[in-house]
Amino acid sequence: DKADRKKRSDRSTPEASFNKDLKQSYESSSESVEEHEDGETTPETCSAASMPPNEDHIRELSILHHIIVERYEGDKSGDVFHGQGVAYFQGGHEYKGSFSHGLLHGHGEYIWSDGLKYQGDFKSNVLMGCGTYSWPDGSTYEGEVHNGIRHGVGTYKCAKTNTVYTGQWCLGKRQGNGIMYYNQASTSWYEGDWINNSREGWGVRHYPSGNVYEGQWSNNVQHGEGKMKWIQLNQQYSGQWVNGIQVGNGTYTWFRKRVPCSLYPCMNEYSGEFVQRMRHGQGKFSYASGAVYSGEWRHDKKHRRGKYTFEDGRIYEGEFVKDCIVDFPAFTPGMSTPSTPYLPDDSDLPKRLLQSSTSSSLLGPDMALNIQTLLNRLPETHRDQELRQVEFAVLRHIGLLREIYSFYSSLGHEQTPDKTFPLTHLQFLHFLKDCKGHQHGMTLAQIDRLIKEEPDGVCSPFTTILPRECISYIIITAYHIYCKDIESSNNLLAVCFSKLTRQNIIPNAKNVKGPLFRHPVHSVVACNYTERCWNIYQALCKAKSAQTLTVRQFILMLKDLCIYDDELTVSKVLEIVSVEDLAVYDGTHSNLELEMTFLEFFEALLGCAEVKGEKIQTAENQSDTDHQDQTVIFHTIHFQPLPYSNNALIYSEAAEGTVSEVDLQGQIQKTQHVKVKELVKEERLKLKEKNRISLAESARQKEQCEAEGGQKDEDGDKGPDHYHSPPLPPPPMNHVNSTKSVVSKESPISQRKKKQ
Repeated sequence: DKADRKKRSDRSTPEASFNKDLKQSYESSSESVEEHEDGETTPETCSAASMPPNEDHIRELSILHHIIVERYEGDKSGDVFHGQGVAYFQGGHEYKGSFSHGLLHGHGEYIWSDGLKYQGDFKSNVLMGCGTYSWPDGSTYEGEVHNGIRHGVGTYKCAKTNTVYTGQWCLGKRQGNGIMYYNQASTSWYEGDWINNSREGWGVRHYPSGNVYEGQWSNNVQHGEGKMKWIQLNQQYSGQWVNGIQVGNGTYTWFRKRVPCSLYPCMNEYSGEFVQRMRHGQGKFSYASGAVYSGEWRHDKKHRRGKYTFEDGRIYEGEFVKDCIVDFPAFTPGMSTPSTPYLPDDSDLPKRLLQSSTSSSLLGPDMALNIQTLLNRLPETHRDQELRQVEFAVLRHIGLLREIYSFYSSLGHEQTPDKTFPLTHLQFLHFLKDCKGHQHGMTLAQIDRLIKEEPDGVCSPFTTILPRECISYIIITAYHIYCKDIESSNNLLAVCFSKLTRQNIIPNAKNVKGPLFRHPVHSVVACNYTERCWNIYQALCKAKSAQTLTVRQFILMLKDLCIYDDELTVSKVLEIVSVEDLAVYDGTHSNLELEMTFLEFFEALLGCAEVKGEKIQTAENQSDTDHQDQTVIFHTIHFQPLPYSNNALIYSEAAEGTVSEVDLQGQIQKTQHVKVKELVKEERLKLKEKNRISLAESARQKEQCEAEGGQKDEDGDKGPDHYHSPPLPPPPMNHVNSTKSVVSKESPISQRKKKQ
């Protein structure tokens, strides 16, 4: 009668609430995501147009209401479906797989009447575990499933748009960490954080043209801190973003082709405030020619108060209006050419243009020395003669000085045939250290303070130094090292410079020491950590209310971080720190109150890391020691390591001659063994995930065997390797209850068992 049929129907249908939840979370296979390139054809606007959001076309799958089993073929236990079988449902749906006490349980395959197919794990009539969805149009999802919904880790491939997503899912939506490829060639992709199907958090976007954005995202657009590189335009912006537009503080760099024999940084760079992609507010523009403007900007132009330093060292401070000096409207210092196109005569310059005594330098306007602090120490009547003589001394060694600048500025960089790099403060201190400038009764920290324009300030190791500044710093260093040894007061600066050049620079320059720049490949890897180590160094100095750390504080820091072991002891650390400075420790006596510059701090960390990494070289086959490399120290200080750089990277053309091909290949192979920690860690996570799946599968099979009273199961189908896959929301699956009242057909196998 009608009442009995209604009861049978109720027992064969899923719960209404379950269907409702699934209906709200399912999406179709046609999940297309159209991506366009950022605005990259207008470099003058520094633009990176916002990208359109993901367009997920949702096609709701019909929920299977009132499904009943029309026919069943397979094993039974009494009147209940139990074992392997095939169920044909009303409406053309079909299930083939494991049953347990009347429920879909174990591994099976469910095919909807419209062609959608799920193959994977079932638990009590629910799609639960690992499985694969296949849509009629060729789209697939392979990964973890929870209550019939993509949840966990899985991979979704859309046949219509050729997009592929691999990563984490939450209730049918991309959420967590994952990577999405937007084209078949895999040249357009995003890897990073997702929330509710949108790029949200930190991620890397690689565009088909090769352009790359790395940074923070919000609602599918760049928002927060990030770096954008326009590869073909040779431009880069690093700073703050708001809704896909450069707004706030940032740095925009225009790289230029290298000029032969040029020592200038081959780039124009603006660092300051942006409003709607334009330079607006306070900012500093450094020209490739060596000129610098620092002041106010309005709509990409110098406007109102500013300070312009010419290539020859002269300075103008005053008012600007739309890129022009108010008093000289015809003079428009611009960024279009390496050199300033027009410079007013000295007689025409206003008083605010401060002309130094170096305007007629023998070295040329672009190499004018800035040693006024030293000249002020000398009698006024001797200053011009002292300056002239020291310029002659520099001129005699100008070729060597150019080579030194080019060599040290290239340390730690990739080989870049079309670019040169400005010398950084870190590299200059390394040059002084190589030349043993700190072994004449002065520490490197003391020399550092003497050459700073602001002795009380803290100089960043990344501050750039132009060639004329480098030579000026060398003269200042020479004076403070040797002035007390010179008896004659005539030509004092020239004598000190010549002595430093003869006794320190010529014998030692370009003979790189220390772990930072000693090995070409290792240096590129180590430089990935300089910025984060600098932040740590600053924090430690701030905690001690000092500009530098002492050796004692460095030793205590390692103790607080529990770095010491049987191999890396305090004595070993003292040996590392004193390798190039016996004033710290000579084997008998130590001076732990000596200051450490950031360079010495960083190289001491690298030295400690090398001691830790020696275990790998002697025990490569031991898994416990395979992961201890030069990143050990950095990970202890809670750094996140950068990806290992390409093995082919070397210093630059200037450094190529220092390492033979055989030695370089040996260093590369050695580095490959030392720098595998993160890769091995990833593989371990993958293996751990696979083991978890295997254990779960074993437990499932054991449970099924017990439920069947010891019957042998068919070969258990293992769940897909879902570690690498981020999926789409799955189609709905209803609870199917098998009852006596449901019309069924026993298979020949079950009939034979029943007769027996």
